[in-house]
Amino acid sequence: MNEKLILLTNDDGIKAPGIYALYKTFRNEDGFKVKIIAPEFERSAVGHAITVFDPIWVRKEYRNGNFYGYGVNGTPADCVKLYHELLGEKPDLLISGINRGSNMGENIIYSGTVSAATEGISNGIPSIAVSVDSYTEPDYEFSAKFALNMAYRIFENGQFPEKTLLNINIPDLPEEKIKGVKITTQSDAKFKDYFLKRSDPRGRDYYWMDGEFIEITKCDEGDYCTVKNGYISITPIQYDMTDYNKIEYFKNWDIKKDDGR
Repeated sequence: MNEKLILLTNDDGIKAPGIYALYKTFRNEDGFKVKIIAPEFERSAVGHAITVFDPIWVRKEYRNGNFYGYGVNGTPADCVKLYHELLGEKPDLLISGINRGSNMGENIIYSGTVSAATEGISNGIPSIAVSVDSYTEPDYEFSAKFALNMAYRIFENGQFPEKTLLNINIPDLPEEKIKGVKITTQSDAKFKDYFLKRSDPRGRDYYWMDGEFIEITKCDEGDYCTVKNGYISITPIQYDMTDYNKIEYFKNWDIKKDDGR
């Protein structure tokens, strides 16, 4: 295999342990050249936001005196957009993660992790998003190893579908207790939002968002139940968001420029 350029990014920030686990795993593997472009600080739940009206600052990040990657004061999507300016060549694969906490169900639309991968495929870069289903000290070692295996599988298969990314969610279990891998659909798992109203020292009201999990209605092939049942979930997500099944339905509305009202 010719040397492949792997671009690592995330939404947890360049100092996050998840991206460092990926870096160590791929750096020690022959045939891969690893580069990092990631947010300077945590940018979770920013979705596919990009920076338009402010400058995007980039600084070099070092670890143990050695160059590590580029820290960007923008969003995960900004980081991917900058690949040509910072790297000078197109990556062969983009990996976003490893995210602390799962990205499943309706939360996918808010995820900076998934959005970075979406920006990757919009630039013609095969892309995967990797998350582990834990917010409390996840073990990233197995997730990084699984991402490496996925990279080999992607390059061995050659053709990666255009406008499609792979959203990978890994149970927070010891490797020997993970039952296997399933190709899944996006479930309708979601949180019901509510807001805590408080006042600052000057008497101004502010709101702090919280939420609670709502039971899902579809489970058999979905990402949420798959992970909770001890399997790795891999969901192909399409970049084209057109609902083709509804095209004819809305054509039948026979909408006119002027309906005479």
